[in-house]
Amino acid sequence: MSKIITISRQYGSGGREIGKKLADSLSIPFYDNELIARAVKESGFAAAAFENAERKATNSLLYSIAMGLNAYGSQELGFNHLSLDDRIYLVQSDVIRKVAQEGPCVIVGRCADYILKDMPDVVNIFIWAGLEFRKKRAMELDHLPKDKIEEEIRRIDKRRANYYNYHANEKWGKAENYHLSLRSDYIGIDNCVECIKNYIEHRL
Repeated sequence: MSKIITISRQYGSGGREIGKKLADSLSIPFYDNELIARAVKESGFAAAAFENAERKATNSLLYSIAMGLNAYGSQELGFNHLSLDDRIYLVQSDVIRKVAQEGPCVIVGRCADYILKDMPDVVNIFIWAGLEFRKKRAMELDHLPKDKIEEEIRRIDKRRANYYNYHANEKWGKAENYHLSLRSDYIGIDNCVECIKNYIEHRL
């Protein structure tokens, strides 16, 4: 069985829940916000810095320009010349590689599929769903107001895509970047877990 499973997901598709249930079913560690806690401990950066890094990526062009200016606007060389967000990404990437090297686990988001692309025995999953399913989940689980829910879903998806597209230099959600893509509103959360387990078991 493959050691590492990364899960990318649309907001409201149930990707995090699927990842947690998958990890529990396989009795392996699950990493989402746990990555931030570990990165904070190892780097000395405040937790808010990690939490805000992805939130800033609301506009792909402006985000890329801002990161480029911050990274190359200084004459200094090395780690210190990078923007805070780029430093955060490097620290987080290092933590993701470390937890992957420690043994089997499930990692949600944070460009883990790209960061671990050269590591053998990694399976990359993308979870998506129809808008109405995602709106219902977001209202029930995150208690978002009905009149703002669609706008919020699109905003968060755009933010995740811009963050991924910038750091990974790949297109978030593109089929070629993943081994398996599952539509959670068609087969259900628990069946997604079973599909991933079966895929891993039968993977050549």
